[in-house]
Amino acid sequence: MASKPILVVMAAGMGSRYGGLKQIDPVGSHGEAILDYSLYDAHEAGFETAVIIIKEAIRQDFMDTVGKRLEKCPMEIKYAYQELDKLPEGFSVPDCRTKPWGTGHAVLCAAEVIGDAPFAVINSDDYYGKSAYKAIYDALCKAGSADYDYCMVGYELGKTVTNNGHVARGVCTTDEQGNLLYIKERTRIEVQGDAIRYTEDGENWVELAADTTVSMNMWGFVPEFLPELRSKFTTFLQTGAVQNPEKAEFFLPFAVDELLQAGKAKAKVLRSADKWYGVTYAADKPQVVAALKKMAEEGKYPDGLWK
Repeated sequence: MASKPILVVMAAGMGSRYGGLKQIDPVGSHGEAILDYSLYDAHEAGFETAVIIIKEAIRQDFMDTVGKRLEKCPMEIKYAYQELDKLPEGFSVPDCRTKPWGTGHAVLCAAEVIGDAPFAVINSDDYYGKSAYKAIYDALCKAGSADYDYCMVGYELGKTVTNNGHVARGVCTTDEQGNLLYIKERTRIEVQGDAIRYTEDGENWVELAADTTVSMNMWGFVPEFLPELRSKFTTFLQTGAVQNPEKAEFFLPFAVDELLQAGKAKAKVLRSADKWYGVTYAADKPQVVAALKKMAEEGKYPDGLWK
C-alpha cells in the first residue's frame, strides 16, 4: 500500500461519567494527558501522522492545553470535528438528540482527512502500552491492497477493568489462528468480589473469565473500510436511530461484526500483554498517574515528552 499508516484518535467525548474532559486532564509530571503518551508511543512505533477528532465545543480548551503541547510533537497533527449534524444528505438531527452518534460516526467525520491511507483508531483516554502501537503499525504496513483486511489489538479483560464502576468492552471470540469470529459489545461489565460479570438487564449477571479477549477500540483498517462504514451508518439512521432517537449509538465494532458475519471481511487479533490504563471515572486517575510515573522512573518515557 502506497500511503504510510496514520493514527486516528477519537477525542470528542464529553466525559459524563468522569465529570470533565478526560482527553485534556493531566496525568503526567509536565501536565501531559494520556493522549500525549499515546502519540509518543505511536511515533516511536513508526506513525508519522495523527488525526485527532474533537468537537467544536471543546476546541478552544483542547488547543489551549493538549494542542499547544503538540506543537512540539514530531508527528504531523491534523484535526477533524465530530458534530451531531454531520449526517448523510436527507437526514437531520432529532429534536431530542444531544448524545453523540458514537465511535463509528466519529471515524466517518474524519474520512476526508484520512484519505486513502491505512489507519489505526484509538480512544484518547486509554493507555494502550508501547507494544500495541508497534503491532498494529506493522500489521497495517503489511495489509497490502486487500479491501477487507482489518486487525485489532486484543487485551485480557482482567487487565482492563476498574474497581470504581462499570465499563463497556467488546467481548471477542477468535479461531485457533487468531482471527476474529465475532465481537459482542457488553456495555455493563463490573468487578464483583473476585469475579468479573456483565449484565444486559441490570438483574441477571453472567461471569466472564479474566483472560477473555476484549477490544479496547484499537482497530486497524484499510481505506476501503470507509465506504462500508458510511453505508452502515445510513442503515443505522434508518433503523436504530428511528427506534431510539435519543440514545441509539453507532459503535465501530458493530460495523466490523456485520462485515465479519456477512463473510466480507477478516480481522486479525493482535495480542497485547500490556496492562491497560484508563480514566473512565475520576477515581481512576491516581492509579494512572502512579503507573506513568513509575514507567518514567524505569526509563520508558523521558521527563517531559515534548521537549
